[in-house]
Order: sequence, then structure tokens, then C-alpha cells
Amino acid sequence: MKKESTTLKKLATELGLSISTVSRALNDHPDISTTTKDKVKALALKLNYVPNIFAKGFRQHKTNIIGVIVPNVTHYFTTTILKGILEEASLLGYRVIISESNNDVVKQTEMLETMLQFNVDGILMSISKMTRNVDSILKIINNVPLILFDKSSNKIPCTQVVINEEESAFSAVEHLINIGKKRIAIIKETEFSYNSERRYAGYLRALNEYNLPVDEKIIITVEDISLIQGKRMANLLLSLKNRPDAIFTITDSSAVGVIQTLKKFNIKIPEEIAVVGFSNSRLSTIIEPNLTTIDQPGERIGATAVKYLVEEINNTSDQIISKNIEIKGTLIIRDSTFKA
Repeated sequence: MKKESTTLKKLATELGLSISTVSRALNDHPDISTTTKDKVKALALKLNYVPNIFAKGFRQHKTNIIGVIVPNVTHYFTTTILKGILEEASLLGYRVIISESNNDVVKQTEMLETMLQFNVDGILMSISKMTRNVDSILKIINNVPLILFDKSSNKIPCTQVVINEEESAFSAVEHLINIGKKRIAIIKETEFSYNSERRYAGYLRALNEYNLPVDEKIIITVEDISLIQGKRMANLLLSLKNRPDAIFTITDSSAVGVIQTLKKFNIKIPEEIAVVGFSNSRLSTIIEPNLTTIDQPGERIGATAVKYLVEEINNTSDQIISKNIEIKGTLIIRDSTFKA
């Protein structure tokens, strides 16, 4: 038998009061006497009354709930961002609903619609890397404030909180050049990945500024930038007649795959081939040699995204706000590029 939940109507009936009086008593309205408030709260406690925040939000046009959509909740960098989101949201008096798209565009659209059904005050989203058409996202912007973080897009006119991808990649490649590397390969994602393309832009700028040639043979593009692909692409680069003397990959996982392949063929790291990753994940200090990488302060990204979203929620104008907030990444130098 299904238990019957306690409602405002039930409390009102038992106390002989109107529903509005009970509601105001529970919310400490100044027009309600202390005696009535005490009676209402005592019965609510006795009957385990739990307010329906969605119904309340519908009446007040505000739920103090933020929706968050990410491609993968178990990804290490994503977990650090979510920690920052949860902590900052709590400080600002907001609850958080987290959902996962699994990089599925259809599911991403469904999650956006679900967030609207939950009547959230705003949405934070890291878009699926498979996102090509942004129409469903553009529709959401007309309903609630939306901020993109980490995985972003230049097709969506909203505030975006990201790492300074291009500058960070530039510093990684510049470091390789400074330790004497002249033939630097890159393993990146397809041009549909906005983040990857910005890192690629940093790679190209570093080569150009230091007058190093751009060789298409050592610019490797893959659909899925994973550890397995890192292994495969390292094999491909090693098969070249003119091998690279350094490899910059746009994720730590693929960089770890590269290192595993280099070790398999007894290639000295970094003397023969140096390796740099991106994100400073746990993998970067587990692999031997430890991986030089770009540290992305995930918690700061999450907290910053929440602050800007709450600002937009509280903004009374109907104008869509579009800002690009860049959080500085830091080059962490380890044994995969430099041995003391």
C-alpha cells in the first residue's frame, strides 16, 4: 500500500485553518501569530511534512535550483568542476541537480528539456563533443540563463567559463622548444571540438613564433582522444621515417597511451621523445615517467560558473548576457620533458 504524503491541505484540515495561513505560518510570515506558527510547525513535524519545492517554485517563479549537465560524471576533471559547483551553489543558497549526457546529443536535448520541467532557475552545461546543431540550446537560452563551462562553443551566445586553452597550449609547446625540441607532433580531436581547436591554435602559434616548420605528417587528428588512441597514434608517429622528438597531446589520457607505447619500444623519455599532456589528472603522476601537463583548476571553474550564473539569474533585464571568462591554466613540469 502506497503511503499518503502530508500536504498543506491535510495540515490545514486538521488545524481548521486555511491553506494560505498554514503556508505563511511555515514560512514565518510576520502577519501570522507565534501561537499559530508553533501549532502549524508542531503538526508538520509530527506528520513528517516535506514542502514541495517545485510547487513552491512555480508559485514564486523561483526554485533556487541550478541544473548541471555534463558529458561524463566520472571523468576526473569533471568531478573537480562539480565539487566547485556544489560548494559555491551551497554558499549562495542553491540546490543542484546533476545529469549526464554520455556525449549523446539526443540525451543532452532531453536533459535540457527536463531541467525546464524541473523549473530550474538556470543551467550550467558542458556540451557533448558530438554537438553539431545548437538549435535546441539556443531555444533554452530564451527560457532560462545558461552558462557553458569546459566544453564550449563559439556558436552559442552565452557566458562561457573555460581554461585559457590557446595560451596554455602555447606555453606547453614553448616549453618543449625551450628544452631543445624542434620536431613537435600534436595529437588532437577533430575540428568539431572547439576546445581542441583552441589548443591546436596555441600549438601553431608557438611553432610560428619560434620559426619552426608546420608538418602535416605529425599533426594527428582523431575522433576520440583516449588512452587507446594515444597508443595507436604513437605507433603511427614512430613508423615515420622522420620521427618527432616531442609529442603534445590535448589530454592526459592520450599522453599516457603515448608514454606506454614509447616505453614498449624502449625509447628514452624525454631524451629521444618528450611528452606533454593537458589537464593534470591523477594519471599524470601515476605513469612513469611522471607527465608534464597543463593544470586546469576545475574547482575554480565550477565556482566561477556558479557565480556568473547566479548573477544572470538575478539580472532583471531580458537581454542575453554573453561573456568569455578565461581561467588561467598552469604548466606543471615533470620527468616526461625534463630531468634534473
